[in-house]
Amino acid sequence: MPTAVNGQVTDAVSKEDSKTPNEAPALAAGELMMAASQALANAAHNAPAEQQDDGVTAQAALTQGVDTLLNLDAAAGEVGTGRP
Repeated sequence: MPTAVNGQVTDAVSKEDSKTPNEAPALAAGELMMAASQALANAAHNAPAEQQDDGVTAQAALTQGVDTLLNLDAAAGEVGTGRP
């Protein structure tokens, strides 16, 4: 059985339902900006750690290269210069 509904209630519900689609573009833009700012913050946070890792790798490669150069003669069967 249908029951009577107060007109003020239906007006309030209708008003609220029409409000949501109107807010969608603003909410989407806000969420996009938040996602972009989070991605940029993560990139800025990770950059120093990656630079430090690159520095350690470069230092290890240099050390290995110098060690190889100092021991070239030893690998050929001759007396090498050795380490200073």
